Amino acid sequence: MRATATEGADPFGTARLRRGVLDAWGAGPARFREDANAEEDLALGGYRDRLVVELAQNAADAAARAKVPGRLRLTLHPGGADGPAVLAAANTGAPLDATGVESLSTLRASAKREGHEGAVGRFGVGFAAVLAVSDEPAVVGRHGGVRWSLREARELAAGAAQASPGLGDELRRRDGHVPLLRLPLPAEGTAPDGYDTVVILPLRDAAAVDLAERLLAGVDDALLLTLPGLTEVVVETPAGTRTLTRREHEGYVHVDDTDGGTRRWRTVSHQGAIDAELLKDRPVEERLRPHWAVTWAVPVDDEGAPARPRT
Repeated sequence: MRATATEGADPFGTARLRRGVLDAWGAGPARFREDANAEEDLALGGYRDRLVVELAQNAADAAARAKVPGRLRLTLHPGGADGPAVLAAANTGAPLDATGVESLSTLRASAKREGHEGAVGRFGVGFAAVLAVSDEPAVVGRHGGVRWSLREARELAAGAAQASPGLGDELRRRDGHVPLLRLPLPAEGTAPDGYDTVVILPLRDAAAVDLAERLLAGVDDALLLTLPGLTEVVVETPAGTRTLTRREHEGYVHVDDTDGGTRRWRTVSHQGAIDAELLKDRPVEERLRPHWAVTWAVPVDDEGAPARPRT
């Protein structure tokens, strides 16, 4: 599975976004350095091991916006002579739109602001986790797609540097590293039947495949307990297919796992508003979303007594 380039059609206005970024880099090379540092910190730092969690959070938020049950399908396609291994994450919910594309291509500028109090993601940085495994991520949905390419980002930045010696100096210092998420490109493709959007991640190398396999193997009840907007997670690998579903019955949350049977959880959730006084010295994005939420989950046995957790 791979998104393909498209000629002419650009439903999400990626050409405008690229032009604005390249002009800013050329006029102020320090802006390029700032973007490169921020993307590198996210891709190589704390978000590296959060790839599956971030994909699941995006799926839960998309389902909440569309007011539909959240379903996520994580599929690892093996590599071969025709291309690299690919991790695909298909989800139900609100489809990709121009606002979403701009958010994905703008570090720390999420579209999840006012009116999305139930959203899990906060600052739009989570998507950078895809760079831990891929140099050519893409997102496609019902109304078009968007992709990113390290190779093409390098070419675009080099072109802008012809009129900006300072940007050329920055590119040489970076030894080929360009903040590719800042330069979106149009793409063609469609989500699998039954889903609205799919994230497509051609895996960079064997290390990326190993990381993806480890994270997929680690999917467990916690994902469905902490993201109640998700009702189903399917994990497909060459070794087989595993399905986890969440349902509520008689005051308990039941997680049905085709690999491990059914587990019962007692959960308690609370949420509320944060006093504006407590946020007066916090960044603007935090002040725009003054809400908190917390969930406790304890596994229980057939009698309802606490049991030893497996996660």
